[in-house]
Amino acid sequence: MIEIDFSEKSITPKYPVMVQAKTWILTKHFDGFPKDSNFESRWRSFPSPKMGVLLEAVFLSVDPYMRPFSRVRMKEGEVMIGSQVAKVIQSNNPAFPVGSHVVGRCGWRTHTISDGTDLIPIMPDWPQDISLSLALGTIGMPGLTALYGIEEVLDSRKVRPSWVNAAAGAVGSVVGQIAKIKGCKVVGSAGSDAKVAFLKELGFDEAFNYKTISSLEEALKKASPEGYDCFFENVGGPFSTVALQQMKNFGRIAVCGSISVYNDTTPQTGPYPHLTMIFKQLKMEGFMQSRWEQAPRIPQEADGWLKEGKLHCREHITKGFENMPAAFMGMLQGDNIGKAIIAV
Repeated sequence: MIEIDFSEKSITPKYPVMVQAKTWILTKHFDGFPKDSNFESRWRSFPSPKMGVLLEAVFLSVDPYMRPFSRVRMKEGEVMIGSQVAKVIQSNNPAFPVGSHVVGRCGWRTHTISDGTDLIPIMPDWPQDISLSLALGTIGMPGLTALYGIEEVLDSRKVRPSWVNAAAGAVGSVVGQIAKIKGCKVVGSAGSDAKVAFLKELGFDEAFNYKTISSLEEALKKASPEGYDCFFENVGGPFSTVALQQMKNFGRIAVCGSISVYNDTTPQTGPYPHLTMIFKQLKMEGFMQSRWEQAPRIPQEADGWLKEGKLHCREHITKGFENMPAAFMGMLQGDNIGKAIIAV
């Protein structure tokens, strides 16, 4: 194989070269909880691009959405879906100079060729003391999901009691902090004492470990006896059934995720919430961050809170591209506090 210098001085080779990319393939759609056998590591070779840009992964993301979306947006044998922060190592596009960084939906691969249409440039003045991985977390899709859910779905512009479950995860931890910034009383639930301690560090008014309480209903009542105006839903299943009973009249529910049912082989059924929703006149709305993806003010707002010290973040970093499946399965089991990231 002909070697090429991918330094910042390198723009276009004078002769064709081959690029070797490591990938993780979805060999078979998940049936229940993912297993090692659902994934296969493969090398892929392709010519160095005459047009477009060549990217090298720096950080990759694993997120809960990958579990249900893989079923509807992937075929067996395709590279696993996902986003990454990548460095431009070769470019014929002046919008993406060599040495710059981007966020792209490149999937689980170490190298990608792109025409640039699916890439989001990372600002060149990105602070040196802030890891680029935050573009996949607090200043990326999870952070934007939290902000849109609060501002656009919950319309949380008043001081009101709010509850978020899976509160120590990538989205939930940002939800609670933004709600506090906006003056809300915030209650969070998580799956370990360490996660509860993390929530208290972030400034949650109340937090509890749902695995050790005797009654979710009593825990919610104790945390906010007056009930809840807002509920940011990440878990689904029995959590929702109990939570709806604790909502105040005209309460709002933002349905972001339903991780408790992602790995079910048989769909969960009932009880059904319709009478509760009618009597309490509740508004429940499912949403995805992509609905507001073009709103340019959102990243700057989150970035400003970071710089002011109002918004804190924690990452659960796994080193090594070879550990992508393990990191993904660990995230689905709740091993992470904050955003799960893979550092290549």
